[in-house]
Amino acid sequence: MRIVVQLVLWVVIIFLGYLVFNSVMGPVRFNKVKKARYAKAIESLKDIRQAQLAHRTVTGSFEKDPQKLIAFLDTAKFTLTQRRDSSFMSYNKILKIDEPKDTVVIDTLGYASVKDSLFKGTDRYKNMMEIPVKGVDKKFEMNAGFILKNDLRIAVFEARVSKDVLLFDQDKDLLAQEKEVVSVDGVNGEYLSVGSMTEVNTSGNWPKSYGSNDQ
Repeated sequence: MRIVVQLVLWVVIIFLGYLVFNSVMGPVRFNKVKKARYAKAIESLKDIRQAQLAHRTVTGSFEKDPQKLIAFLDTAKFTLTQRRDSSFMSYNKILKIDEPKDTVVIDTLGYASVKDSLFKGTDRYKNMMEIPVKGVDKKFEMNAGFILKNDLRIAVFEARVSKDVLLFDQDKDLLAQEKEVVSVDGVNGEYLSVGSMTEVNTSGNWPKSYGSNDQ
């Protein structure tokens, strides 16, 4: 009986030790995985933002269809221009004399491929909508449209991914805590996102520790 009791005690001690170890190392492992996956997702969100801003520059609006956005990158070109000051003579009917008038002339210098300008000859933009996490076969959610601000119709877009998707295989309690984060050093809310469908904003909601979150 003494040996049995000793064995039971050792099992209990080992089990309690495991619980203590896991309570300490669990959050450490979770944060390591979280940071790695957030970093990959943020790089894709930055690419999406670049593509959307280029689309607005060329067309005047953002694109909500991922395939159309990628197709746009395949063919679109930036117009290269140069602004220069100039002047011309204008006849003043009151004074009955010619007067010099200042103006700005915009010259078209040529055209440049959007995809080469943004992605330096790589084709990573073709996969930018894919969630870059092994075991996840989903795409970033994306929307675009217009909102009214001070009677102005302004183009907006948003691309995002749920933390549930990025951290699908992690501890559910730690994931629930992560979704409730409110911190200047964290990603607040349930989504990792860039842009907004309710505000004039093209910034990302990640902290500076993951790199610049604005343009």
